[in-house]
Amino acid sequence: MYRDFYPERVSFAQHRLQVSDIHNLYIEECGNPQGIPVIWCHGGPGSGCYPSHGRQFDPAYYRVILFDQRGSGKSTPFADIRENTTHDLIEDMEKIRAHLGIDRWVVAGRSWGTTLSLLYAQKHPQHVAALFLVAVFLCDKRANQWLFQDGASHVYPEAWSDFEAIVPPEQRTDMFGAYRRMLFGDDRSLGEKAACAWSMWEAHTLSVLPDPSLIDTLSAPDAMLSLARLECHYLGHNGFIQEGQILRDAPKIAPIPATIIHGRHDMNCLYDNAWRLHKVLPASELVTVEMGGHASNDPATIDAQVKAADALRMSRLAVSDRSIIRPQGGPHLGNYRLHN
Repeated sequence: MYRDFYPERVSFAQHRLQVSDIHNLYIEECGNPQGIPVIWCHGGPGSGCYPSHGRQFDPAYYRVILFDQRGSGKSTPFADIRENTTHDLIEDMEKIRAHLGIDRWVVAGRSWGTTLSLLYAQKHPQHVAALFLVAVFLCDKRANQWLFQDGASHVYPEAWSDFEAIVPPEQRTDMFGAYRRMLFGDDRSLGEKAACAWSMWEAHTLSVLPDPSLIDTLSAPDAMLSLARLECHYLGHNGFIQEGQILRDAPKIAPIPATIIHGRHDMNCLYDNAWRLHKVLPASELVTVEMGGHASNDPATIDAQVKAADALRMSRLAVSDRSIIRPQGGPHLGNYRLHN
């Protein structure tokens, strides 16, 4: 029988953090205030946090920190691409860590959130106790081209036809460029139409079987605007990183334990992303969801995440010289270190 997410999260603290002259972040803390700190990096870019996020972590043992990245969710200004790059997001995470007084934490995320988690860990490995990565996205040209130029289009040709329909035929060899002009141009009506088409295309690639609830979620006006604008902005610039950077810099995080969970039939972020990452991280464990796609609400994927998060806090983390971590209500847990 599949495990389900832990109950709906209840926050014990909410914060607003000014991280630049322009951007103000929304941050939420849930679970055990004295528990294992874990920061959750949402996908997109631009999706913001959803009610299900962070619920794979047992709230009795984990202190779960969620934040809406620049331009997303409750962070302001909404859908704004100014001062909004991967480097900015990495430094935002450092500002959150310092603001909350955390020395080391588990860094977790899914999809684009795995990209951000890995890049943060490579920049600040001393602050990362473990990585928890779901649906790996390496943000290289191969991954970007697969989803938005030539790849998934052959798996979902009906949905792709709708996606390319608003792009003039002579511009279809550069879908990022065509959509960038529409999303950030002066024609507001065309920009909204492009945001809808972008979000609908991505929604059709998420689950192995059609799931109307995913389409409804991504078709909400606010959701589709920030998702389309920020994804086009980031992925059109190859994530503001060098080609192959994540795998190239893997030695920087080689000692850090990493849990990698990926659906075999993920058509949004191919399973090959997880496999290639696993091969260059000697301390990683790859959990394959054989019938899983990209969708976060897939029961088998939820089951794999909950079991992996339970295993992480039971076998990979220790407190000082104690061999167990006490649940909420126990003594203060102090600073965490890894078992050797």
